[in-house]
Amino acid sequence: MKPLSIRLKLTVWYITVLLASLSVFGMAAFFAMKKGIETTVDENLEEQADGIEELMGRVLQEEPARLADELKEHTALREQADFSQVCDQSGHWIYRSRLMTSHDLSVPARASYSAYNLESRGLPLRVLVREMNVGGDKYRIQVATPMDDFYGAIDRFKWVVLLLSPLVLVLATTGGYWLSRRALIPVDEITHAAQEINSNNLTKRLDVSQSGDELQRLSETLNSMLERLEASFNRITQFTADASHELRTPLALMRTTTEVSLRTSETVSDYREAQEEVLGELEKTSSLVEKLMLLARADAGVESLQLAPVNLADCLREACNDGQVLADAKQVSFEQNIDSLTLAVEGDFHALHRLFLILIDNAVKYTPSGGSIAVGLKCNDGFAVAEFRDTGIGIIADDLPHIFDRFYRADKARSREFGGVGLGLSIAHWVAEAHRGSIGVQSTPGTGSVFCVRLPLLQT
Repeated sequence: MKPLSIRLKLTVWYITVLLASLSVFGMAAFFAMKKGIETTVDENLEEQADGIEELMGRVLQEEPARLADELKEHTALREQADFSQVCDQSGHWIYRSRLMTSHDLSVPARASYSAYNLESRGLPLRVLVREMNVGGDKYRIQVATPMDDFYGAIDRFKWVVLLLSPLVLVLATTGGYWLSRRALIPVDEITHAAQEINSNNLTKRLDVSQSGDELQRLSETLNSMLERLEASFNRITQFTADASHELRTPLALMRTTTEVSLRTSETVSDYREAQEEVLGELEKTSSLVEKLMLLARADAGVESLQLAPVNLADCLREACNDGQVLADAKQVSFEQNIDSLTLAVEGDFHALHRLFLILIDNAVKYTPSGGSIAVGLKCNDGFAVAEFRDTGIGIIADDLPHIFDRFYRADKARSREFGGVGLGLSIAHWVAEAHRGSIGVQSTPGTGSVFCVRLPLLQT
């Protein structure tokens, strides 16, 4: 079964709500009209009973014998049909109108003091009974009003509502569908524009109408998503191209060395020398592949860290011990200034060790013999701050924003000389961010560089 379109769903919901609203409105209007009519009728009955009661009170004090005649004259002055009767406490009729006699309405034993409905000979009546006491004698007054005309008006109103509701629903359905279609035209335009965007034209963006509504926010959100996708796509494309380039060189070198060895080598030492060259390139290539796999897993979100409380001072000291060996081999002065205090962070010990060793190894590579490297650790405003200062060749200002990009090397020729492929700082940057920290650099060409790692301390 084909799912309903949004415009049909909106129309169905609109009609459902409208139908429910019309039903509630119709019933509320019906009962309100009925209640209003009964209230008006009750007020008229109260006025009629008040008039009879006032007349009886005056006549009974002056001329009791003329009560029946006075009541007859009083009711004869009324323009509408007279439904009234009066009896004494013994049930004897003092006055009874012709219509009341013809319908033979009996007076209840007790006065209700509130109007009620009854039907007499097919005629609906609204009746009010009141009791009065004059000179120790009790009298009951009963007045009534026919309700057939009122109920007829209510019935006509009911049928008008019932007959007009389907017409209103049909018109509302047509109008609702037309409105929903017009309202969703911009959505269709966004859909068509989005369908035209693919990997070949990721730079294309959706038109954003300055309407200030949800459609504008949708277009802006989609454009923002496209920008992120374009950046990711470009990064993956560049990453693939750089990885291919970096792998092509050692593979070509190993192939050439092997082919030359097979053609020219005559002694065991010749073959051994060729194998040593190939082994060296294989070790470099294996390291490169390992770094590529690490970054690929990080991008995919599957490279997980084993987080636990870590004493950052111990971790940095261990990295400095390994870095001391590298510095001694290159005759570079190495100094560490690490506070004896315990600086606990939540992190992965091995990943942090790798981060620190990358920065130390990077400093050693680009610091000439006779230079110096200083590593420090301190606490600053809830953060552990590790600083790596060297007197190396430095980094020019144009290269500083890109040194953490993958395969980026500030000086391509010098980087190849030092054996770098431009992935170490990218891995260091990922490790720092994975620990909710940051890494920054300040550098002056010819003077040296300072790398600074900030990691949040573990709250105790």
